[in-house]
Amino acid sequence: MKRLLALILLLAGGGAAFFLFETFHAYRGHSGSVLVTIAPGTGAASAAGTLVEHGVLESRMPFLALYAFGRFRHRTLKAGEYLFDRSMSPYDVYGKIVRGEIYYHLVVIPEGSDRFDIARILHDKLGLDPQEVLQATAQPNLIHDLDPAAPSLEGYLFPDTYRMPASTTADGAARIMVARFRQVLDSRFRQAMDPAPGTDLHELLTLASLVEKETPNAEERSEIAGVFTRRLQHQMALDCDPTVVYAARLASANTDLSPTGPAPITAGELASNSPYNTYRRAGLPPGPICNPGAASLDAALHPAAGDSLYFVSNLHGGHIFASTLAEHDRNVARYRREVAAENGTGIQPQPAAPTRPPAQRQVRRTRHHKRTRT
Repeated sequence: MKRLLALILLLAGGGAAFFLFETFHAYRGHSGSVLVTIAPGTGAASAAGTLVEHGVLESRMPFLALYAFGRFRHRTLKAGEYLFDRSMSPYDVYGKIVRGEIYYHLVVIPEGSDRFDIARILHDKLGLDPQEVLQATAQPNLIHDLDPAAPSLEGYLFPDTYRMPASTTADGAARIMVARFRQVLDSRFRQAMDPAPGTDLHELLTLASLVEKETPNAEERSEIAGVFTRRLQHQMALDCDPTVVYAARLASANTDLSPTGPAPITAGELASNSPYNTYRRAGLPPGPICNPGAASLDAALHPAAGDSLYFVSNLHGGHIFASTLAEHDRNVARYRREVAAENGTGIQPQPAAPTRPPAQRQVRRTRHHKRTRT
């Protein structure tokens, strides 16, 4: 009898030791990193099988045993996408899933991205339907309290680096970016706006979006803002190429989600009757043409003083400013000569078909400031 009892204890001890070994022994049957999706409503057996298939677990039994014991503590598996990039024991795998330590994708929205760029980025990073993103960002309800005149969420989708789970929806992504905008507005710009009489958020964001698209140089953004502000004061057309590009983006929203490229603006685009065409329509466009960053918002809020009304590319990532049309014409002529010399042709580009230097902007001859396509 004693021998039988000893045998039973030995077997029980051996089974317990084996179970503990299997439960706490790290295993890795995959190379690199692997993402495993636990869909909503997935049962423990199915989840364990998926983990085995992906090489996260060697066998299902330790995981299922932990789940069975865990249910007494009301612990359940949480749906989501999980990243496994190292060896893990069944105990650690189980803990990761019941705690809901889901994987968050890094989604980078660069400064100056418009709704169409964001739709493409969210499709690439999260697999969202671009048209659903465009539909979600076309509705201004989320910012109606801030800007009753907003035609869409353009301008309010703050450019930043976000961590979003794979389950993020188009509406959810829009809410996340708008919430970030509100946070930045309250923490960095609200106090500066309140003391300034007549400061209108809608106009401020619209101006900031033009500044964002006109220059990547943070040091000259306030100068660009100053030029646009003075042109508005003098009731001069803004003649801002990026507004023409945006009008074309709106016109082809259902078919074209590609980044705006180096192609020159066409005569048809310049003649467009779009309210965003600042060649044909006076004043600011109906709303922002992109989502500006903090630097451009600050520049729009604090435009540089001076008398400049024109600017043209200097071929080095910046611009040359002028206060008279005659001075601007000389700057444009110099720009054309430098472009011709850089191209090695000796032939100056003609106004109707200007030559675009690599990674630089084009000049289009007008009565006002420089003409470029971004």
